[in-house]
Amino acid sequence: MDGADIETQMSAALLQFMILALPPLGAALVAGLIVGILQAATQIQDQTMPQTVKLLVVIAVLVLFSPILAAPMFESAKQLFTDFPALTRRG
Repeated sequence: MDGADIETQMSAALLQFMILALPPLGAALVAGLIVGILQAATQIQDQTMPQTVKLLVVIAVLVLFSPILAAPMFESAKQLFTDFPALTRRG
């Protein structure tokens, strides 16, 4: 396993991590923006409401999209374990 193989595997893993993290982060961003606008419009100054709403939205997104988000992760793990003997062979 040379440096190019390690770099390829690491860049693929980082790209996959960014793709997996995007839906929950985007949902939390939208939920926080909506709650912030509602708080500003109604002048409710509760500190725990935005955190609770964002937590519930992120949990809902993870529950709803976990099969879609997990499929590429399982596929790449299976591919990595399949290629592992060839990647670790010396010579």
